[in-house]
Amino acid sequence: MPFKQKSSGKLLPLQLAAVIFLTVSGGPYGLEQLFAYAGNHGAMLLLLIIPLLWDIPTILTVLELNSLMPVTGGYYQWVKHALGIRWAFFEGWWTWLYTFLDLAIYPVLFITYAGFFFPEIAHYKLPVCLAIIWLSAILNILGIVPVGKVSVLLGTMVLIPFGLIFFMLVHPGTHVHIPAPSLKGLSFPAISMGVYTVMWNFLGWDNATTYAGEVARPVRSYLQSISIAFFLVFGVYLMTTIAVHQSGIDPTVLNNGGFPVLGVLAGGRWLGIVVAAGGMASTVGLYSAVLLSVSRVPQVMADDQLLPAWFCSLHPRFNTPYISIIASSLIVSILVLFTFSDLVVMDIILYGAGLSLEFIALLMLRIKEPLRPRPFRIPLGNAGLIAMIALPMLVYVIALSGALVSSEKMGGPITLALGMLLSAAVAWRLIRWRNPALAAKP
Repeated sequence: MPFKQKSSGKLLPLQLAAVIFLTVSGGPYGLEQLFAYAGNHGAMLLLLIIPLLWDIPTILTVLELNSLMPVTGGYYQWVKHALGIRWAFFEGWWTWLYTFLDLAIYPVLFITYAGFFFPEIAHYKLPVCLAIIWLSAILNILGIVPVGKVSVLLGTMVLIPFGLIFFMLVHPGTHVHIPAPSLKGLSFPAISMGVYTVMWNFLGWDNATTYAGEVARPVRSYLQSISIAFFLVFGVYLMTTIAVHQSGIDPTVLNNGGFPVLGVLAGGRWLGIVVAAGGMASTVGLYSAVLLSVSRVPQVMADDQLLPAWFCSLHPRFNTPYISIIASSLIVSILVLFTFSDLVVMDIILYGAGLSLEFIALLMLRIKEPLRPRPFRIPLGNAGLIAMIALPMLVYVIALSGALVSSEKMGGPITLALGMLLSAAVAWRLIRWRNPALAAKP
């Protein structure tokens, strides 16, 4: 049955903005590699350019499609309405797999930042990761509003450390050195991997739409909340880049030690501790926010008989898709065995495939239903939309090229990711075999 929730249990705009911020970014944590690849000047240029090419088209697409269909299931429902049940299954399957990979990254990052306090924690990686996974599962089963409230708290914990670093290094009376945007002297592999790193740190705007049916006044709330989240993400990344340049820290040292090292350099060990704690809060917040989005996709696919009916089961007290949450958590518990770099490479490949279907859905719905009311409409015609869609796809190709040419070790993860993409076709054939009625659907 369709997922429903009382109006009193709806997510409010500030809570939604916090959830989106944590879904997409969670602060600059994970951005350290960018400075190692591109240097401070290259990092500044990529942070100014990539959001315009990658994020703005994606955000505009999400806002128009969500205003057209603000329903639980988000991108799955858009693709189903525009392209039919088969491509909706591909969309749901790919984004389901990509989100599992994305989820598995955050407990691994938690270990990295917790290592600032307890270096020996690396020996207990698996039990700590499992604790994060299942505590987040419990929080999500309790409902969307608890997740929203915790996201506001965790989002604050993420922003405060970088505000302190920026103030320590760029306070009144100091001569501020802003890195001039430039890619001079950088090789193509370095530029490509820099693009890849920035793109990964701006992923997930569409994920926040899978629970639109649980948001108060969804069209208006998403417009406000996504705008707030974007400027928070963009602003804190630029502030961090200026702070890194101002500190004079060696990019290799920053990459090896993470942002807690920058905190120690800026204000002493106490600030390093605050930054490390913020990194731990960031990873927990990201995990809970992303789990919130992915747990709604299997449910709507089950409603369409594309997955077993027990995915539709709602918790008798909290009215949340607890079976889907538990199933997702079980899969992520296995994926944490992969390395961070392997997970990120596979993550990007699967995400780009799913995002391409959303872009096609945007264009097809403009062609098929041009007069259907859209509270938010991208001010472009069909030709303009095609040009807009080409920009993030170009970024995707450059990022993938960087993964291919920068390291021979990426061959395995890329092959595995391609196999995961092809698994959608195999799964679709099995589903149609078990449910012949689907063959009659477009």
